Amino acid sequence: MIRLRFAPSPTGFLHIGSARTFIFNWLYARRQGGTMILRIDDTDVERNTEESLASIFDGLNWLGLGWDEQYRQSERLALHKQAAEAIFKKGHAYRDFTPASAEEEKSRAGGPWLFNPGMPELPAEESDRRAASGAPFVLRYRVPRDTRATVEFDDLVYGPQSKSTADIEDFALLRSDGTPTYHLASCADDADLRISHIVRGQDHLTNTFKHILIFESLGVGPPRFAHLPLLVAPDGAKLSKRRHGPVVSVLTYRDAGFLPHAYVNFLCLLGWSPKDNREQMTRQELIDAFSFEGINRSNAVVNFTEDNPIDPKALWLNSQHLRAFPVEELLPFVRTELERAGLPIPFDGDWFARAVDTLRTRFFTFKDFPARARAYLSDLIEPDALAKLDQPRARELLRELSGRLAANPEFTEQSVEAELRKLAAERGVKAGLLINGARAALTGQSVGPSAFTVFVLMGRERVVERLRRV
Repeated sequence: MIRLRFAPSPTGFLHIGSARTFIFNWLYARRQGGTMILRIDDTDVERNTEESLASIFDGLNWLGLGWDEQYRQSERLALHKQAAEAIFKKGHAYRDFTPASAEEEKSRAGGPWLFNPGMPELPAEESDRRAASGAPFVLRYRVPRDTRATVEFDDLVYGPQSKSTADIEDFALLRSDGTPTYHLASCADDADLRISHIVRGQDHLTNTFKHILIFESLGVGPPRFAHLPLLVAPDGAKLSKRRHGPVVSVLTYRDAGFLPHAYVNFLCLLGWSPKDNREQMTRQELIDAFSFEGINRSNAVVNFTEDNPIDPKALWLNSQHLRAFPVEELLPFVRTELERAGLPIPFDGDWFARAVDTLRTRFFTFKDFPARARAYLSDLIEPDALAKLDQPRARELLRELSGRLAANPEFTEQSVEAELRKLAAERGVKAGLLINGARAALTGQSVGPSAFTVFVLMGRERVVERLRRV
C-alpha cells in the first residue's frame, strides 16, 4: 500500500521548499492511488508556536490539494517512548549519564565525535542502578561499528547511497528530560503509520543512515527514500526564512494575487520536469506526468530581487493559467480582490463573468483587477486616456454616437462598429478618433480589449450614459 506523509514543524510560516515537498508527496500519492498524510511534527516545544501552525495550515489550505489523514506528533509521545524502550531492550541503545557540562565541552572539541567514553560499555547493573537513583541520562543508539561496515540505501533521486558506520555517531533517541528526539519520533511514527515512501529535502539525506538503523531495530523494513534538490537564491545560497524573509513564504504569493494552481504548477517546475518541454499544466496533467525519474539532482534557483520577491516565471505561469482557467472558478478570487479594494461589483453575475472573461487576457494576477479594471467599475479616467478624449471633436462626436446607439434597436459588436464607422464617415474623421475616444470614456484606459467588445460588455444603458457625460 502506497502511503506518504508531509511532516512540517510549526516553527515558522510554510516555506516554499516545504510546499514543494508537500506537492511532490501529494502528486506521487495521487498517481499511485495511495494515501496522503499530514503529520505535524511538533515535539520541539521550545520553538513551536500556534501562530506558526496556523500559518502552515493557511498555506496548505490555499494550495487546495488536501490530505487523507492527519496526526500531531505531540499526541503520540507514548508510542515514541515504547519504541525507545523496545530498542533499548534489544541492546541497540544505552543510557549515557555524561553530565550536561561535559556534553558542552564535547561540542567544542575538535574532530569527529562518536560517543562519550565509558558510556557504551557501562555494565547493565550499573546503568540500571544510576537510572533508579534518578540520575539524568540521554538514551543513545548503539551504532554497530564492530559488526557492520556500512549503512546503504538506494535513493529514488540520487541513486545508491552508502556511509561507513565509523562515521556515524551514537545519536540520541531520548533527551535527558525523556522527550524523543527528531530521529526517534519521526521513525517511530513512520513505522506506526506504515509509510511506504519518504519524500523530503536533500538536506535530510545524511539523516537517512541513522533512520535506517532505527527502522531495522524496530523490526520494520525501511520505506523507500526520495530526496529532493534544494531551492537556492540567485546567488546560490540556500533559501532560508531568516535571511530571505517573505521570498520563501508561500503566503507571499497568495497575497500577491496568485491563482493557487498556478503556484503549484510553478513549484513543480523547480527541480522537476515532465521531459516533454511542457510548462503550463493542469492538476490532472501534473498527476499523470509526475515521477521521481523526472526530478533533477541539481539545485533549483528561485529568482527574485531585493525589490520584488516574485519569481518572473511564476508570474508568467500565473498569467497563462489566468487566461485558461474556467472563468467561473476565477470569479470568487476576483470578487474577493474587488471587495478588499472597496470596489462595487455592478450589474448581475452574468455581466461580472463576461467582464472577468474579457479583462483576464491582459492581466497577470488577481491584484490587476482592482488596480487596472477600476475604470470599468468607476468613472476614473487615466491621464493617457484623457488625452484621447481631448482630441479635437472627440467629445462632441462621442456624445452624438451615444444618441445613435440609444436609438438603434440592435446592440451588438457588429451594430456598434457599423454605427461608429458610419458616423465617422459622415463627419469626415478617422474611425480611430471615435474608437480610441470611446475606449477612454468607457474604460478610463488608453489601451485594453477591443473597443467594440467593451461596448457590449458594459451594456447599452451604461455605454449611452457614459458617452453622454464626456
